[in-house]
Amino acid sequence: MDDPLRSSADTDWITTPLTTALVRGALGLEQTARGLLPHRLPARARAQCADGQLAMAESQPSGVRIAVRTRATALELDTLLTRRVYAGGPPRPAGLYDLRIDGELAAQASVSGGDTLTIDMTNGSAQHTPGAVGTLRFAGLPERDKVVEIWLPHNETTELLALRTSAPVEPLPERSRKTWLHHGSSVSHGSDAASPSTTWPALAAALNDVELVNLGFGGSALLDPFIARAMRDTPADLISVKIGLNLVNLDLMRLRAFGPAVHGFLDTIREGHTTAPLLVISPIHCPIHEDTPGPAAFDPEALAAGRLRFKATGDPAEVTAGKLTLKVIREELARIVAQRATDDPNLHYLDGQELYGERDFMELPLPDQLHPDAATHRRIGERFAKAVFNGAFAASSSPR
Repeated sequence: MDDPLRSSADTDWITTPLTTALVRGALGLEQTARGLLPHRLPARARAQCADGQLAMAESQPSGVRIAVRTRATALELDTLLTRRVYAGGPPRPAGLYDLRIDGELAAQASVSGGDTLTIDMTNGSAQHTPGAVGTLRFAGLPERDKVVEIWLPHNETTELLALRTSAPVEPLPERSRKTWLHHGSSVSHGSDAASPSTTWPALAAALNDVELVNLGFGGSALLDPFIARAMRDTPADLISVKIGLNLVNLDLMRLRAFGPAVHGFLDTIREGHTTAPLLVISPIHCPIHEDTPGPAAFDPEALAAGRLRFKATGDPAEVTAGKLTLKVIREELARIVAQRATDDPNLHYLDGQELYGERDFMELPLPDQLHPDAATHRRIGERFAKAVFNGAFAASSSPR
């Protein structure tokens, strides 16, 4: 493939309006003063929660991609990013765009410019600095009819301003393959994955040729009713919910509230998906919270050394009073699913430690004690694809 940053002055560009027909994996497109902002939650859900962490996470387009069929050999996409900078922390790598052609990764690139959000982790404040629009450019694409996908950076809020191609584009057929709807925490969002199409859900979806709608929200998998309603109302053939890590590391609730909240979340999903395979996944192995409740906090010693690392600050003795740990949550989720499955044969449970367990931690430790790295995302994705798509999801129906 040619240099994606070469001059495009001699190309006869065709500008195509960006619509929901071309943008996959988003539950809404917001018209802004500058372009379109993909959202992974619908407007009604966003209006029911003013939490800044959720607002940032759901606007980061994990799993969102522009998907078209075209003979174009070159394309450009004008975007405006919002990059996160943590005061005192190490610089974050620029977000990547993955270009996939007929399902295969063909090229990657970043975009210059963009707004900056500087976050002070000591007091929670944030400062927004406006920046310039950037242009993503790929050239030298094969001159044939093909499916082209541009996966947006999974960890950078991205406004879409204009799409230009050297040949006409058309949307892909609706519902041509099964849709997998997944909800989880930052591990599902993508945390420290290498690129947007190599988060573990994206890898698992590619290995099984399903359409991914990723509702993994960093720091925000909290059994919120509005997220359950969004899942209820989203067309899907396969559904999974990964529950537990954020409930512990935010110290959000006690055991008494946890069980009914899980039941209510699953009840709401079932209102819209009465028979679809529904998989409940417990947390992956995370030593700091296996036996120690939250909340989690930044490790000040690591931060002083320019590194991000988390630690648990709860007291293990308080588990008897109802505080949650990952071990407690796994036991309770297994019990709840076993109870419900007597009346719901399409409900399944997966212990997250089958995806990443204690032995895996010894080989591939979590760099910041909380989030998996790129190699671990690949391992989790491959294991999920093998275990779940050959198991709980194996006998699912055709796309609805």
